[in-house]
Amino acid sequence: MTDFQRDGSHLMSCAPVAKWDDWVEYDPAAWPRKVARHYQLIPTICFNCESSCGLLAYIDKETGKVAKFEGNPVHTSSRGRLCAKGPAVINQIDDPDRVLYPMKRSGPRGSGQWQRTTWAEVLETFAARIRKAIQEGRGEEVMYHVGRPGHDLIMERTLQAWGIDGHNSHTNVCSAAARLGYTLWHSADRPSPDHANARFILLMSAHLESGHYFNPHAQRIIDGKMAGAKIAVMDPRLSNTASMADYWMPTYPGTEAAVLLAMAKVILDENRYDAAFVRNWTNWDEFEADGFRAQGQTFAAFIAALKSHYARYTPEFAAKESGVRADVIVTTAREIAEAGSRFASHLWRGPASGNLGGWQCSRALVLLHVLTGSVGTKGGHNLNAWNKFVPKPFSTPPQQKRWNELLYPPEWPLSYHELSFLLPHFLKEGRGRLEAYFTRVYNPVWTNPDGFSWIEVLRDETLIGLHAAMTPTWSETAWYADYVLPMGLSSERHDLMSQESYAGQWIGFRQPVLRVYEERLGRKTEHTYETNPGEVWEEDEFWIALSWAIDPDGSMGIRQWFESPYRPGCKITVDEYYGWMFENSVPGLPAAAANEGLTPLAYMRKYGVFEVTKGLYKLNEKPVADGGVMVDGKRVVGYNTPSRKLEIFSRTMVDWKWPEFALPEYYRSHIHRRADEFDPRYQPSVDWPEHAHGDVYTLLPIFRLPTLIHTRSGNSKALYEIAHKNPLWVNPVDAKMLGGIRTGDLLKVHTEIGYFVLHAWVTEGLAPGVVACSHHLGRWRANPDDKVERMTSAWVDLQETGKGQYKMRHLSGAGPYESRDPDTQRVWWSDTGVHQNITFPVHPDPVSGMHCWHQMVRVEPAGAGDRYGDIFVDTNRSHAVYLKWKALARPAPGPNNLRRPLWLNRVVRPAESAFYFPINPMEGGL
Repeated sequence: MTDFQRDGSHLMSCAPVAKWDDWVEYDPAAWPRKVARHYQLIPTICFNCESSCGLLAYIDKETGKVAKFEGNPVHTSSRGRLCAKGPAVINQIDDPDRVLYPMKRSGPRGSGQWQRTTWAEVLETFAARIRKAIQEGRGEEVMYHVGRPGHDLIMERTLQAWGIDGHNSHTNVCSAAARLGYTLWHSADRPSPDHANARFILLMSAHLESGHYFNPHAQRIIDGKMAGAKIAVMDPRLSNTASMADYWMPTYPGTEAAVLLAMAKVILDENRYDAAFVRNWTNWDEFEADGFRAQGQTFAAFIAALKSHYARYTPEFAAKESGVRADVIVTTAREIAEAGSRFASHLWRGPASGNLGGWQCSRALVLLHVLTGSVGTKGGHNLNAWNKFVPKPFSTPPQQKRWNELLYPPEWPLSYHELSFLLPHFLKEGRGRLEAYFTRVYNPVWTNPDGFSWIEVLRDETLIGLHAAMTPTWSETAWYADYVLPMGLSSERHDLMSQESYAGQWIGFRQPVLRVYEERLGRKTEHTYETNPGEVWEEDEFWIALSWAIDPDGSMGIRQWFESPYRPGCKITVDEYYGWMFENSVPGLPAAAANEGLTPLAYMRKYGVFEVTKGLYKLNEKPVADGGVMVDGKRVVGYNTPSRKLEIFSRTMVDWKWPEFALPEYYRSHIHRRADEFDPRYQPSVDWPEHAHGDVYTLLPIFRLPTLIHTRSGNSKALYEIAHKNPLWVNPVDAKMLGGIRTGDLLKVHTEIGYFVLHAWVTEGLAPGVVACSHHLGRWRANPDDKVERMTSAWVDLQETGKGQYKMRHLSGAGPYESRDPDTQRVWWSDTGVHQNITFPVHPDPVSGMHCWHQMVRVEPAGAGDRYGDIFVDTNRSHAVYLKWKALARPAPGPNNLRRPLWLNRVVRPAESAFYFPINPMEGGL
């Protein structure tokens, strides 16, 4: 950390570190009187998205409570700047409807009957179940299912200490497709673009305003733009980002890879590629296509074959597919070539998450970086593994030796993450059951597609024995749990976080600020829940305590991993856990702390962040003595791919039964407008319910509103006041075809398994034939008296009208109500949006396993009996759609009886032996 960053002089309105112990501001509520308030400022990390921006908690010394949150000026990633979500943390911790104590259901699942319980009872109950499952060889019946992690490594370590393969995540409804495409190139599953130093930036979807790591990235995108960089945005929707771009390319959904490959063809045909980089850093000599094999051939022959292979991707072809003009494609390609090694890009959700074959978008995008030599360069495309820093803990449990097919089933051997959204269908098929199930900051009933199938399995105690919803807020999923366990928000927990936000490495320290404040006053606490509101606990202490409860005498070999490295045989504390890492695993931190007369832990509690290193480029060129790869006569580390180079030709795709996709390619998505040209090898047909009428459109359901937080917006009054409804975007041409509808008119949107009814918003912000509806809205509760985010959810009547058939009707929206927060009596809005996701069937991509979010829908004006917010779903149809998509997959085994390529990682990687199918069919698996 530089002096410039430490003193906060780049943000003169921020409190300098030297005054954090006693910062004085005038109380705005006392105006026009000048009433001074004294604050202690304690840093922490925002939990409201994955960016992990630095926060400062302003603790009022008179009341001992947090008064507000602002940006931490010494945080090297967010640099003191926040989006709306950061200051809104104060709404969350003060939310009058939040869960403050552990709750246990007192009636049937889903009845909404709860009673307060103790943490001791929770630990005893779950420890007994988990201990018995592990001792009986049923460890994989214990599952931890995470939505927003907000931490690094602690859960991977915990589950491996238990010896189970039990980690599930939300990633296959978020970003798994893009991850697979990136990984096939260079083994890193995310990019780390050096936006600030780029000369040309290509953004796939609305990244600047609402994408991954968007606040730190948005700052640096603007830094680059102010330095002269041009920006292109490829997005079917006119987002705020697209409106600021030099080029907006409104592609028809699912055609983005065609445009990218047309750009690659322009660069190749005009010989604007970096020949030396392609020769040195790709596995071009393994190239095989169209009857040509590069092995033993010259590089020039390979280039000729590459040009020939991509000859069909002309700008005119891409224009016909996508709707983007051919001249715009050519001009943008030349701009990218001109930027050369300073070409940066980002793709995360958008086209990759929406489309069948979306993983090919990142494959095609990285091809542009390879051709321009902009991989690992200043202003170019770097690897997240180079810029993300995760310190090692004091001990590491052994890898689990079993493979859980509820997480990684054999049908999708290349799935980059767990097939989590298919869990209800796996359980219905009899593939297994769960004895103890933790949903952690995860709301699959509302977030995932096919939410009624989730409700069906969550209600069934023969499929899920014991379910704890670990959550900072009430949720639709918590409603069906056995226990609701309140977990801490941004200022109420310990975590380590690091993200790939610039060409350097940093580590941030989230901490429970009231606990730190109390300890600075000399009042020690044993558990974080003693200083948090109510009995809100932090997960670090919970998992440590639960692990000891599972193995109280150490005979199972679990407890040893949670014993103090400083006090043998004693339970580790959070200070010891993080203190050891700061002392031993963060280069430069002990010296920086010593310079200030502090321990490393005290340094991190003081600043909340430490920059490990910066200016990281071309780490693939680091010399090594053994291994690696020879390049220009030198042995260097290379990339963690089978060839140690960037894999333009993927032998993995050939070996795992997808030889037609050994190179970056384009094939039509399931929502392509020319349905009569679908290839049955990849695209399933759409079977509409008999009641579905109206014209056919492509629905874009996954764009974000910049101020909302997925399932966690509901406990922030300020954010929800800004954005609280999600109308259907409709182009004026389509509005006319639908009978002259106007903004505010009701439309009925039919999916393959049901329908939903919502208002129209007529706009030219997207092309004809495409409609759009934002996600993260449409929260609901089943009882008007439930204190469940009342200002952000609708009271609904939910009925099962037949086996597997559900109808939901809004009875009332939001409105003013009495609580300890006087602002709840000022709620002026009633519309809380419509829950569209619950009407979508699952669409597992046959290669990446990603849920393909975009939908083919039928749209018609609402009928006389339709009302705003009406929903109907048939889960029998949803299971039939699942079976149809599953049939497209090409199951394992792969070479040598493998379940999955050994070089493809997993979040909690098992021992290598687990990657192989057992010879004896009675062994292994679950």
